[in-house]
Amino acid sequence: MGDMRELSLDSRFAGILAWDSFFHLDHAGQRAMFAVFAVHASPGARLMFNTGPQHGEAIGDYRGDPLYHASLASGEYRSLINRSGFETIDHVVEDPRAGGRTVWLCRSR
Repeated sequence: MGDMRELSLDSRFAGILAWDSFFHLDHAGQRAMFAVFAVHASPGARLMFNTGPQHGEAIGDYRGDPLYHASLASGEYRSLINRSGFETIDHVVEDPRAGGRTVWLCRSR
């Protein structure tokens, strides 16, 4: 097991998926992940991740254990995406096709 914030694979990939994982990081951890995404993305790579629908923090429950969730505001995600060399292809808030998750699909420039 490893910590996604410390990922350093010395490789670039055509696709990066942070599904049902990224939103368990706190706000600062999420902001820092965009540099990790950028280092691992080939030109034109797709990045897909899911977040909460709005800025905030919550403690949920998973099989009787507390589970932390955090999300930034959509505008901040857009800014981080752009500053890290990606562009947003699609963003759907609470997408019913994805089980109600808020989905981001991006492409590296």
